[in-house]
Amino acid sequence: MKLQNVILPGRDPKSRWDVDYENDTINTITPAVASTAPGCTASSSNNPSPFTLEESPDPSSLLLPPLCHPHIHLDKAYLLTCNAQHNPRCAGTETLPEYTDLAPQDGSFKEALEFTARAKQRYTPDNLYLRGSQLLGTSLGQGVTSCRAFVELDHVTGRKCLDAAVKSKKMFAGQMHVQICAFAQDPIYSTEHGKENRLVLSRALEECSEGDIEVLGTTPYVENSREASLENIKWAVETALTRGLHLDFHLDYNLDREQSVMTWDVLQVLKEKRWKDRAQPGKTIVLGHCTRLTLCEDEEMERLAKTIKEWQLPVHFVGLPTSDLFMMGRSTSGDRRRGTMRVLDMISRGMDACLSVNNVGNAFTPWGTGDPIALASLGVGVYQAGTEEDAERLYECVSTRARRAIGLDSENDTVALSEGRKGEVLLVRNEQWVGCPGHLGIKIPARQRVSVRDVVWDPPDVGLRQMVRGG
Repeated sequence: MKLQNVILPGRDPKSRWDVDYENDTINTITPAVASTAPGCTASSSNNPSPFTLEESPDPSSLLLPPLCHPHIHLDKAYLLTCNAQHNPRCAGTETLPEYTDLAPQDGSFKEALEFTARAKQRYTPDNLYLRGSQLLGTSLGQGVTSCRAFVELDHVTGRKCLDAAVKSKKMFAGQMHVQICAFAQDPIYSTEHGKENRLVLSRALEECSEGDIEVLGTTPYVENSREASLENIKWAVETALTRGLHLDFHLDYNLDREQSVMTWDVLQVLKEKRWKDRAQPGKTIVLGHCTRLTLCEDEEMERLAKTIKEWQLPVHFVGLPTSDLFMMGRSTSGDRRRGTMRVLDMISRGMDACLSVNNVGNAFTPWGTGDPIALASLGVGVYQAGTEEDAERLYECVSTRARRAIGLDSENDTVALSEGRKGEVLLVRNEQWVGCPGHLGIKIPARQRVSVRDVVWDPPDVGLRQMVRGG
């Protein structure tokens, strides 16, 4: 397959290139025969349009690395927005549960946990499969080719969520790498159901076919004591090592200076359990949320970066702004910090970090489309990151850095595409005309996206995105 007259990130936006792409590999990149970008000229007097394009049948497209969800909850997607009972194509399936009564009232994390617990009691296999497939299908259209999909296992859901995820994973095989994370949202070392929750999770890890589960995830902060949280961490680290899994913690989800930073505890346990020596090659540890880190002074953040590097731990942080901004900073006092990890600052300190959507259409995050490019665009405002370099870094955070966090790529973080690069690529098409209603009788040349910053600052419609694979 030859991709002709395309624009490549990191190169002169006026240049055009022909890319020979076969077997999911960029073999050669050569200057296009027609290597200049089309321009605009004034129209002739008998043309009702104010402009006309110089001869160019199709504007050049921009070629980019594909997108990735390094942290997204498959089983909780669209609880509030699925509205399956209104879709005639869902008729004939089992009775579909209603969740509309579980919309946020005070928007607190406690409420979201409570509403989700109530939702889980209504889960059915068909509904789980429908909502999960809707999320994966929507993501695929947005340009996502890989994701870490969290599914909960506990005394209420049993294996329902996991079985639906495995079914979706098989359906999307060849289109998207769905990396299933067997996840304990609820306590596993405290409360009356802690032991039962842990047994459900352990049994699933033992019984699942090889490759169905690639990641183990837990939530230490939901335990009812620090001691129980530490037991949670120790069990998860040892289990991931024993079973050859990636490890993923929801961690430090608070803005309370009185609470200790459990990220340090995780690092200490990883060192004591000898992750560096015992883990299978390429297995990573991801720490999600970690909003408590936003209260740390520069000195502690520098020490954190230094410790991770010196102990040679493959730790990646994932910021989840759409959820964090909705959940955090709800104090009624004067200090209302809107805590979300300072991802770009952490990268500048030498730490590995990226961004993800987390939740879509539920009590934790009722808003948003789940589009990673829209998330990168949100990052411009959240992190006050307005330079071209910032835009490229934000795109990396939902693409190359995100993939590396979940163990899919080991080296390349940049958006640059070079010969020998393997994997799918995302083609962002440029339109020739602004979509004015036809009755206006005019044509206006469309703005062209010729760089990563254009995509991050002004996310293209999903209809302008096309995945390229195979060749």
